Amino acid sequence: MGDRRAPGQGGNHPGAVGSLAHTPTPTVQHWTVDENSAGQRLDNVLLRLLKGVPKTHVYRVIRSGEVRVNKGRAAADTRVAAGDTIRLPPVRMAAPRDNDAPAREFPVLFEDEWLLAINKPAGVAVHGGSGVSFGVIEQLRQSRPTATFLELVHRLDKETSGVLLLAKKRSALVALQDQFRERDTSKTYAALVFGAWPKSLKVIDQALHKTLDAVGERHVNVVNAAHADGRRSITLIKAQKAVGPCTLLDVVLKTGRTHQIRVHLASNGHPIVGDPKYGDFARNKAFAKGQRFSRMFLHARELAFDHPSSGERITLPATLPIDCETLLQQL
Repeated sequence: MGDRRAPGQGGNHPGAVGSLAHTPTPTVQHWTVDENSAGQRLDNVLLRLLKGVPKTHVYRVIRSGEVRVNKGRAAADTRVAAGDTIRLPPVRMAAPRDNDAPAREFPVLFEDEWLLAINKPAGVAVHGGSGVSFGVIEQLRQSRPTATFLELVHRLDKETSGVLLLAKKRSALVALQDQFRERDTSKTYAALVFGAWPKSLKVIDQALHKTLDAVGERHVNVVNAAHADGRRSITLIKAQKAVGPCTLLDVVLKTGRTHQIRVHLASNGHPIVGDPKYGDFARNKAFAKGQRFSRMFLHARELAFDHPSSGERITLPATLPIDCETLLQQL
């Protein structure tokens, strides 16, 4: 991003948004959006650009109007375009840049000149920020120094494992994000929940409302369909089998809201095993001690989409992690 760089500013990776350099006296800076950052949400651009700045502060300066796009106020979900000028208020930060990230490769499910799909392990954030120095994208960029473009097409929660799709060309990123936005993709998750899931409950259609608390943590709640800020959210459920005191589910997302699966399942009385935010904390603690399983059992096991160049329908499966398979056997 940006054709105006502060002294010492990062951005060695051509497909990445760099981070501002730490300066003793922060000043207002202006950045111009280039083709690689066009179409992205303002908050996502800033979270990558302002590395080391707490997430809550990034959202605060957006809400206060201190961040301007083409001299006008803009919301967090504003999509920026090539040539837009973003005004950044003075912020103080001291954070490592992408080129300081440890190099790491992940299990590859599919790769060609357009795309890269990996099987993301649980416990790894997809990108740095909010207390996480380096995520999947930073580590992959460091392990592929000759790559001219590498961007996340979508996201998975840090605690969720499974298929994660990245674009190796700007045109692929735009085409795939359009598919996600238009719900032309198919995403299936494996989730292990506490209790016996009622087989008659196959569709959850509940509006969700996302909020940020005082420290910038996201919380999502089920709200009435008439709620002014609620967003309709639809999840399809198929009970695969009973596993001891739990049920293994296949979950298909028809909408892609933040924490949608986790909140929908918990709100219907069957939280995901190991979910640290919406789960059954007492049972999670017992599982961690007795079963030695302390992660969230939510795995993006299959993703289907149209190839951005050929148009061919691609279906990518990701096998369950060993710790999940071991837990199912123990139960």
